[in-house]
Amino acid sequence: MKRVLTFLSVTAILLLSGCAKQTPYDYAAFHESKPKSILVLPPMNQSPDVKASHSVLASATLPLAEAGYYVMPVAVVEETFLQNGLTNANDIRAVSPKKLHQIFGADTVLYLDVTQYGTSYMVISSETRVTVAARLVDLRNGKQLWAGTATASSNEGNNNSGGLLGMVISAAISQIADTISDKGFDIGAIANTRLLSATGQNGAILYGPRSPHYASQR
Repeated sequence: MKRVLTFLSVTAILLLSGCAKQTPYDYAAFHESKPKSILVLPPMNQSPDVKASHSVLASATLPLAEAGYYVMPVAVVEETFLQNGLTNANDIRAVSPKKLHQIFGADTVLYLDVTQYGTSYMVISSETRVTVAARLVDLRNGKQLWAGTATASSNEGNNNSGGLLGMVISAAISQIADTISDKGFDIGAIANTRLLSATGQNGAILYGPRSPHYASQR
């Protein structure tokens, strides 16, 4: 009986340790591409909030620039699409990588999808949540180089230590404040930072050639 229990214990430990291992992200295509510039397209909005696309786009370029890439100016990109009769994210997404490369000359394009954006209100709590997914594609050959997703929430770190009454009051104050300003903008910026920052961690976007960490990354 002891032998059986010992065997089961060892098996369980091995299974748990195996589950804990994270599969290394495949950066082979990314390293081969060696992108220097990124064209960020207006995000596709899958949320009910009409502000989501422009709000997320406004904070998407900074972490990429800080990661060491040249990012095509958003205003220039928007005006270029406008001059070509493209005014919404759906139509812009339909433009082929080859055509985008001809127009902008960028090495890569970043496709963004906003799957969650906005605030949900309940009696004792309210939460603003933003989820963004991204794909980086080489405009020279159409290969996907990297993909990721990130979520940010206004409830992160909340301990609700004020009791039931405190929670109700806090929810009411949050609801009033959110009707005055778009809290989703700030939460979206956090989600973008998590998603698009080069951190050197497994699964994160790689550093660009303008970063001092570029030469040392693998």
